[in-house]
Amino acid sequence: MGKFKSFTLQSKGILHVLQTKCNISEAISVLELSQGVPHPPIKEFLAIWDTGASSSAISKRVVESLNLKPTGKGLCDTGAGTVPVDKYSVNILIPPGVGFSTLDVPCLNIKGDVLIGMDIISRGDFCITNKNGETIFTYQTPSYHEVDYTRELSDIEKKHIAFLKHGNNKCPCGSGKKWENCHG
Repeated sequence: MGKFKSFTLQSKGILHVLQTKCNISEAISVLELSQGVPHPPIKEFLAIWDTGASSSAISKRVVESLNLKPTGKGLCDTGAGTVPVDKYSVNILIPPGVGFSTLDVPCLNIKGDVLIGMDIISRGDFCITNKNGETIFTYQTPSYHEVDYTRELSDIEKKHIAFLKHGNNKCPCGSGKKWENCHG
């Protein structure tokens, strides 16, 4: 089993943009590091998490700040249509200290410095809740259990119906215990 890591961001009020800090460097592999190649400079940037983005992206500010050189060109589908882009190979470190190495990301005109897309989000469990006017955004990696709200609500409904039927009478299984302390 891998090492599990998670973070939680809480807000008084409903968040419309999910933002965290992240660290970025020019791409370097674990093999290169083990061979003594020095790690390129790492800088902290503001990241926006976007489940509508299939891949992560960086801004021109990140490119200039790290003096990155393009590794290729490509096309990127954006809200404004398909646009030609320069691509860069980077390492991204997100909270809670989870690294993704040698990601091929486009440079786009984005809000913030970094867009965390589904290429990273889907490598863990991502959840947002908005209860009582507050937002809780949490992420863990790697996944270690399923989250299924439909099944969870179904189980709660079944227990509620059973309680209405059995109340706090003895459990019909014959244990002699009250239903809510046995099968309830």
